Amino acid sequence: MTLNFKPQGVCIRNIQFDLTDDVVSNLVFEGGCDGNLKALVKLLEGKTADAIIAMFRGQTCGKKPTSCMDQLAIALEDAREEKE
Repeated sequence: MTLNFKPQGVCIRNIQFDLTDDVVSNLVFEGGCDGNLKALVKLLEGKTADAIIAMFRGQTCGKKPTSCMDQLAIALEDAREEKE
């Protein structure tokens, strides 16, 4: 199932991904720093939600209290809560 998340406080406008058996696939970011996000997608594809959350939850960007990767971690947490 494809999930969409509208991040708050960052440059990206949408995060889209599939979450099957806690594994992330088909990760797409709309907006943001294109090159960096494309590289991160390659690194994160096939990783577990637990691993991604552990790596990025609480990560900030500049003076912002959040970041694109923190928002991804939040999206994954939300997706898991919805499945319960």
